Amino acid sequence: MAVPRQAAPRSTALPTDEPRAGRITGGRTTGNERLTAATGAVLLALLAVLGVTIIQIRPLLWLHLFLGMLLIGPVALKLGTTGYRFVRYYTGSPTYRHEGPPAALLRAMGPIVVISTVIVFASGVALLFAGPSSRNTLLPIHKVTFFVWLAFMALHILAHLPRILPALRADYGRRPDLGIEVTGRSGRVLALAGALTAGLVLAVVVIPEFGPWVHDSGLFHHHRG
Repeated sequence: MAVPRQAAPRSTALPTDEPRAGRITGGRTTGNERLTAATGAVLLALLAVLGVTIIQIRPLLWLHLFLGMLLIGPVALKLGTTGYRFVRYYTGSPTYRHEGPPAALLRAMGPIVVISTVIVFASGVALLFAGPSSRNTLLPIHKVTFFVWLAFMALHILAHLPRILPALRADYGRRPDLGIEVTGRSGRVLALAGALTAGLVLAVVVIPEFGPWVHDSGLFHHHRG
């Protein structure tokens, strides 16, 4: 006599939001690396344009000021992603310890990048709002730290260049993730878009402050022989 099968008990567990949360906050070390790489790619493009404004500073001073404010958003995100990896590694996170520390050269450049970043943007914002009358005190500080920051930031990004293109293809290519499931792509896209939007809004808001600098004929002094 056949024994009748008992129906499987229905699960009483309530559905969770873990999959949805994973699409926003997941990714762990690989997600952090991809967000850092994407932010670095954006910064590399903006720094290239910023370099052009330095060569033609007189006619492009307005663009230099605009880009300086716009950069605050993605630069803050870049410091956040690299700082997060630093903290997680040195606080003993198993996943980040397994990935290992950054290269020795990058660790050596790290403090210079962070300090010069803070000084160059703080002095730039102070100059913008203080006006041309502050050129004798704040402008030399801004100029020196700007070139230090530009050099070390460019070296920092170029050192990561071999990883940038694969990371961009993984998250933004036609075949996302290259066959490897890494959650959090939506969150990474939102973070980068949010950083750029914040920088853009900030740059647009302070456009009225550009006037005194753009129209000040004594901003740059050319010494005649």
